[in-house]
This record gives sequence, structure tokens and C-alpha cells, in this order.
Amino acid sequence: MTCITDPAAFGRVAVVMGGDSSEREVSLNSGGNVLAALRARGVDATAVDGIPALIAWIREGRCDRVFNILHGRGGEDGVLQGALEALGVAYTGSGVLGSALTMDKVRTKRVWQALAIPTPAFAVLAAGADVAQALQQVGLPAIVKPSREGSSVGVTRVFRAQDVAAAVELAARYDGELLVERLIEGPELTVGVLAGQALPSIRIVPAGEFYDYHSKYISDDTRYLCPGLAEPVEGSLKALCERAFAAVGCSGWGRIDVMQDAGGGFHLLEVNTTPGMTSHSLVPKAAAQLGIDFEELCWRILETSLRGGGR
Repeated sequence: MTCITDPAAFGRVAVVMGGDSSEREVSLNSGGNVLAALRARGVDATAVDGIPALIAWIREGRCDRVFNILHGRGGEDGVLQGALEALGVAYTGSGVLGSALTMDKVRTKRVWQALAIPTPAFAVLAAGADVAQALQQVGLPAIVKPSREGSSVGVTRVFRAQDVAAAVELAARYDGELLVERLIEGPELTVGVLAGQALPSIRIVPAGEFYDYHSKYISDDTRYLCPGLAEPVEGSLKALCERAFAAVGCSGWGRIDVMQDAGGGFHLLEVNTTPGMTSHSLVPKAAAQLGIDFEELCWRILETSLRGGGR
């Protein structure tokens, strides 16, 4: 791994945030924190809102490197990554393949299935598809969600057949396919990955029924247990997540969300290639368990751009 001691080695860094996805506000929150952390370490960093503004900056020769903290569409789906590849600008996070693939929950799960990496049973719903048939295939309880959104946007837990119509109506507000996934009832965990190495797992204990948008970004009642598991199970989960992360072409940094069933088995849900960096976010909590404070974490993420990230 490339280790940098002089902030000047990074050159002029554009911290791209905001954008126009459904996760804009979270991205602005994350980006403001990253910007402050990098500046505190002496990095010449500037905030840039969205991809068009960033492209203008690059064309004007105003930045040498990009710290990508755009959440959701544009920032995590390969669009930004492809533009930066074409322009020859280094950036943090996964490359085009890993970003595009993991933004699509359905295709991510299909790759994992092909490699015998455990993930909950699911069905895919196109517009006008038979929801009842999908539920019969998957079974209740289930989760209905858009296949290409993050931050629990458009997600509904379904325990009764009569609740399905409302769940589908909510998820269908977002374009792309709908994913009906078997709900695994048990501990919810998440595992951050930094430079190919899994961080300590976090067990999430929300005050409400499940870890929704409010629990993630607003509530102070959610409890986070880190590490979330005792050895040797903790080590097994970390190894599984490192394998799953690499299997879908990801690198640099990211986070995998996991459920554990009543028998102790793990079921991987999805990958986040640009996780949150807010006061409630999970990768900073896991890094802190290893003695890596927020400023150091941002520095290490920026270091990954020097060796090509996922490219």
C-alpha cells in the first residue's frame, strides 16, 4: 500500500459531493466532514457540488485528484468513474465495473449466487409483474425495495400479503427493477473494507423495528456494537466479506451489509462503494475500533487513489 506523509503529494483534491440523487443531503453531510478532515491534515482540498461542476473544474485544470463522496446515482454507479477514467484523473473508491455492478442489487446478488456466496432468496419485478407470484416464490416475511437506490430509500418490510401493494407503490417511485427479497430475521451487521482488508464488524441494534433512513441519519437511539461478533465467527465474517467485495470488482474502500439468521448463518445483502461519512456512519465507527480516527481514515482513503483504486 502506498503510504503518504506529505499532503502536497496528493496535489489539488476536489471533494465531490451533493449531486442530484435521492441521497444528496446525506452526501453533502458526508462531504463536509471529509473536506474538513482533509484540510485539517494539510491537504489542498476544495468542495465541488456534482459531476458537471467537477468536469468543469478538471477542464480548467483546477484539480489533480478526486475524493468521491457522491452517494447514489451518478457517484456510485460507474458514471463518475467512467468520466474520470476518460479524463485521466485519479479518484477514490471502486472503478467503473465495481461501481456499476454493485449499484444494481440484483446483478450483485446473481454474481454472489454464482460463486456460492450466501445472499437471501429473491425475485425481480419489472413494471406490471405479478407481485403475488414473486411473493410465493420468495415467501413472507419479505423486503420490497428499488434495485438501484441506497440509504434505505424506498424500502418496506412486508409481513402480510395485504401490505404488498403499498410497498410496491413506494418502491416503484424510483426507476429500475424492484427487488423482492426474503427477510432474514436476526442480527444486522455491516463490515467496512479499506484497502482490501475488512474492518471490525458492527452489529446494529436500532430502537425501532429496523434500520431505516431515520435510524441511519437522525436517531441517536440506535446502538452499535463493535466488533459485532466474537472470534472465530468474527474472523469468518471478515474473510467472507473480503471475498465478496473482490468478487464484484470492488476496491479502495466500501461496506457490505449482512444479516445473520437464527442458525448463525450469514446472508450478504449489498455493497456500498461510497459509504456515508456522517456522524452516524458506520465505516468511521469500525475504523475507530482499530485506533484510526476520522482524519486518518479520510487520509487513508485518499491514499488508495494513488495506486489506481479499482481501475
